[in-house]
Amino acid sequence: MTREFSLYLDLLRLSAALVVLLSHAVGYAYGPIAWWPGSLGHNAVIVFFLLSGYVIAYVAAEKETTAREFWASRLARIYSVAVPALALTLVADAIGLALDPGFYAGGLTTGDHTLVRLAASLSFSNELWLVSIMPFSNSPYWSLCYEMAYYLLFALWCFGGAQRAWWVAAAALVVGPKILLLAPIWLLGVLLYHHRPGYRIAESLGWALWIGSMAGIALFQWLDLTESLAAWLRGQVGDWLFTRLHFSKRFIGDYLLALLIAAHFVGFRRIAGRFAAPLAACSAAIRWAASYTFSIYLFHLPLVFLFVIVFGSQPPGLPRLLLVLGCTLGITWALGSVTEQRREPLRAWLRRVLPGAPGAPTASHTIAKPGVPHA
Repeated sequence: MTREFSLYLDLLRLSAALVVLLSHAVGYAYGPIAWWPGSLGHNAVIVFFLLSGYVIAYVAAEKETTAREFWASRLARIYSVAVPALALTLVADAIGLALDPGFYAGGLTTGDHTLVRLAASLSFSNELWLVSIMPFSNSPYWSLCYEMAYYLLFALWCFGGAQRAWWVAAAALVVGPKILLLAPIWLLGVLLYHHRPGYRIAESLGWALWIGSMAGIALFQWLDLTESLAAWLRGQVGDWLFTRLHFSKRFIGDYLLALLIAAHFVGFRRIAGRFAAPLAACSAAIRWAASYTFSIYLFHLPLVFLFVIVFGSQPPGLPRLLLVLGCTLGITWALGSVTEQRREPLRAWLRRVLPGAPGAPTASHTIAKPGVPHA
């Protein structure tokens, strides 16, 4: 993967995390804004799914070529932030409930079946089939459960040997329809990495895809097609099934948005070299800020709720929004600086304890690398 494109992907994932944070903070700290679409935060998660598929395809082909390496990296990355995020959620919710229990009325957090919710969250089984087990106030955690299912399906296909199709089918039966509905978006990222013709497009087409996709995404968001298409689906399948699809109920709009994001990826990948100088000049700042992306995403919502309560004497508006954002990002930075530092020791330990022989099948045996040097 070229340095320029890698830096751009870091910018995209950081931007998506900040959009999710801002989307939640605006709603609770600033107040209703007529032109602010409620689907903005959800749409940012679609960027994460597509980007995740692309990056996982890259590392499985180039770096994590055995099941042991793959899972050591994935589990270290996930648990180094997920466990602190759940602990933070419990603490923030406890303080918030003590200060203003009425704020959480209506389902912003859950206080029952604590052990069940913790067990489901730590095993990433919150969203299996038509179940949705909320991890207290940390609703963004849902996408992590989807991600882990996609890692499992991908790893079984890459490292499952001759019986991989059966393993994938069995795993698909376990995860159920909700997660599978958004799987094509994640797989589109894998396809973008491995699709050879996508690396050889003309530069003019790269510019057209990059600029045109941004215009298309802006129009998609302005028209709020996510919600209008979801409303149409609700009329087709009925309230019962629509409600139980939970975070997958917007899948029609998500597919359309994913195609626009994919065009954006392909376009910029072709023209990334044109931005080499500015990206190189900002590379250290980009890498540093992007290293907190996962922490921002998983830590922010319980903190937003807590600081909205703490600054409750402030009227809704820009000053309260800035206070909430500043405190949330400050604590996220402080915690993230600690939790992110534990990832490498955890990965080293997992390499030692996870099963796997040196001669085990590798991803490069099962997935063809692109016929060009790097993504």
